Amino acid sequence: MTEANRNNVLQSEIIETRREMSLSDLCEVCTVTTERVVQLVDEGLVEPVGREPAEWRFSGRSVRRVVVAERLSRDLRVNAAGAALVLDLLDEVQQLRQRLLRLEETDES
Repeated sequence: MTEANRNNVLQSEIIETRREMSLSDLCEVCTVTTERVVQLVDEGLVEPVGREPAEWRFSGRSVRRVVVAERLSRDLRVNAAGAALVLDLLDEVQQLRQRLLRLEETDES
């Protein structure tokens, strides 16, 4: 893992502990435009709280999803709908791994 990637991971972990952030905060942290975030919201990739973009609030989880979507777009040319699918599948894999880990811990007891 490169130094830049390590820094991005650390930044994402720190931000995920924050309760919520505005649209401009999310854009700044993820280095994306407002228009790009609106597109990702339209695709269901991130789900803000609030009716209008000026009122939107995002969870720390949104940071990871936007960063990964941007990497998929840049590196693999995946569109926003494809990135949403990939992220949903990655979330499911993570949940299954956590469940398996809990089951293994229970078996060891």
